[in-house]
Parts: sequence; C-alpha cells; structure tokens
Amino acid sequence: MSEAREGTVRRMRRIGVIAGLIVAAGALAGCSSSAESYNGDAAAYGDAAQEDSRVGGVAAPGAGADDRSVIITGAMYMTVENPIAAADKAVGIVQNAGGRIDARSETAPDERNGGSASLTLRIPSNDLDAVVDDLRELGTVDQFSTNSYDVTTEVTDLEAQISTLRASTERIKALLVEAKDITDIITLENELDSRQAQLESLEARQRGLDDQVSMSTIDLSLTTEPVMIVDDAPETFWDGLVSGWNGLVSFLSGALVIVGVLLPWAALAGLVVVAAIVAIRLRRSRAARRTARPDTAEATSDGA
Repeated sequence: MSEAREGTVRRMRRIGVIAGLIVAAGALAGCSSSAESYNGDAAAYGDAAQEDSRVGGVAAPGAGADDRSVIITGAMYMTVENPIAAADKAVGIVQNAGGRIDARSETAPDERNGGSASLTLRIPSNDLDAVVDDLRELGTVDQFSTNSYDVTTEVTDLEAQISTLRASTERIKALLVEAKDITDIITLENELDSRQAQLESLEARQRGLDDQVSMSTIDLSLTTEPVMIVDDAPETFWDGLVSGWNGLVSFLSGALVIVGVLLPWAALAGLVVVAAIVAIRLRRSRAARRTARPDTAEATSDGA
C-alpha cells in the first residue's frame, strides 16, 4: 500500500510539474504579447516623434515608412469605345505587371448602350501607380478613388503570437517525448493539438493579411457613352404642318421610286396585252371570213 501510495504521489507531482510548465508557457505567450504591444506603442511613439521632426512637409532623414503594412483598395470608372476589348487589354496590363484577375463580368451591347464590363484587379502594391497610368490610356476616366488601411500593428501582433505559439508548441513536444505515464501523455497531446490548431489559424490570418498588403485591389468598371434617343414628335401647329409636309414629300418621293421601278414592267405588260389583242382580232377576222364564204356560194347557186 505504501509503494502504491508513493507511486500515486510521484504521478501527481509529475502532473503538477507538467501543468506548471503549460501554465508557464501560457504566461510566456501573454508576456510576449504584452511586450510586443509595448514595442508597438514605442514604435508608434517613435513614428510620432519622426513626424514632428519634419520640416516644411518633408520627412527628416531616417524617417522611413517602408516598414509599414498598408492595404490599398480603390475603384475606377471609365468610358471606353468597346468595353469588352478594353477589358481584355486591362487583363493584359495587370498580368504583365505580375497581378491577377479575381472577378470579371460582361454585358453584351444592345440598342440603348454599347455593353459594359467590370473586373476586380489584384495589382502588386509596388506597381500600382504604373498600372493605373496604363489603365488610364484605355479611355476616359470618369472617377477614380483609393483607400489606405494601415495594418502594421495587426501584422506585428500576429507575428508575435505566432512566434510565441511555435515556441510553446516545441516545448510541449519536448515534454511529450520525455513523458512516460499515459495520463501525462494524454494531457500533453491535448494541449499540443490545441496549440497547433491556434497556430494554424493565426498562420492562415497572416497569409491573408500578407496577400492584401502585397496585392492592392482595384474594382474597374468599363462602359460606353449612352445612346441618346431624341423625341422629335411635333409639339405645335407649325411643327405639325412641317412634319405633315415632310411626310407628304417623303411619300411622293417613295411613290415615284416605286413607279420608276414598276414602269419598265408595265410597258412590257402593255406590249404583251396589245399583242394578245391583235392576235385575238386577227383570229376573229379569219373566222368571220370563213363564215361569209359559204353564204356567198349558196346565194350564187340560187340565182342560177
């Protein structure tokens, strides 16, 4: 009984040591996050000091902003002659700059408009200005706007949390290798799974944030000039008279054209009719002569 009790005590001590190490790892993560937050505040204070050191709107030497993480989004509305062809050119411009097209939609032209196209462009942030200049050459820019979001603090916090979680994960893996009791192994494995899930979630957020920072998003809309339908219906008596006269002239002009087209055919039909009438009259005349000859012969015989 004493040996069993001593084994239980030793097991409880190991569990206590493992729990203490896990708690210490969590405390280390909290301390690291707090330290990172403090460093972020210090960096913000340093940026403010550099901002105050500007003279005449020009940053003082050493006051660089290249370390900032900025998300840029925007929208561009353009009027072009052929939206579909302009959309193809826009795709080529973006892809040549190393960007991509996340979305594209097109509307075919009809009687009222010449069609339209809209694209979601992902452009490398460093080449944004050059690509926008190339896009301007596709037509007339009706509206263009951009928005910038500074996510430097969020990026720094994510890096600190990921670094801390990786360190604590490696520490738990080392404890798991040394653990021999099944209870200790289960406890450590559960904690390891939890930490790895958190780490994967943070890394996914970091990848998404890096993509937004490195690739600016511009929504491009391409349309044509709308077709203007003019209502020329007469509104006054004089307008009605003029419209009626123009209609009469148009009718007579059309009628003369039709007469000119039909006249040759009418002449040909007239010749055919005249020929038919002449033929019929000749036939009748011959028939009448044949009928008159027997009558003449009978009258001659009676007289004899």
